[in-house]
Amino acid sequence: METIVQYFSSISSLHRLVILASGIAFFWILETAKPMFNMRYKKWHHAGINLFFTTTTIVVNFVMALILLKISAWSTIDNFGILRYLPTMNFWVYALVGLLLIDLISAYLPHYEEHNVNFLWRFHLVHYTDTFVETTTANRHHPTESAIRFVFTTIAVVALGAPIWLVFLYQTLSVIATQFNHANIALPQKVDRFLS
Repeated sequence: METIVQYFSSISSLHRLVILASGIAFFWILETAKPMFNMRYKKWHHAGINLFFTTTTIVVNFVMALILLKISAWSTIDNFGILRYLPTMNFWVYALVGLLLIDLISAYLPHYEEHNVNFLWRFHLVHYTDTFVETTTANRHHPTESAIRFVFTTIAVVALGAPIWLVFLYQTLSVIATQFNHANIALPQKVDRFLS
């Protein structure tokens, strides 16, 4: 557990980029080998468009990561946030509770709002206009949507007093899970039923 905290407390931008790229590459290869749907489209051209949007998401997130670092450091030093008031618990339970709360505030709430507020839906629509859903669709977001989601992530960090290792762990797990969720992969029926 100390290793996890240490690694994600100081994870470099390069490592984060390698994780993102490795996830896309891994699921892209799986899609090619064992697709759920046989789609007839120009896979490289399609990926190029989605990777353009992925690049804008990366730029927004890396530029704003400095803000997250400062806010997380402030909340940790000042003992601010909901996580400080939780009873003492096992590290893994604490991490799970923290990850679920971050996900609720920084992913579920903006996604809910984007589907229910017309102005926000216009930005979120970029994600839904992909005619061939596969792993590169996962990070297909309008730059303004990336900024909106960043605002919610900042709110989560402040409200929870989330330490930076937990924030970066969440973002790492989230990007891999999202790539998997959108991947056009045929899973064994039992695995698919269990995950569904």
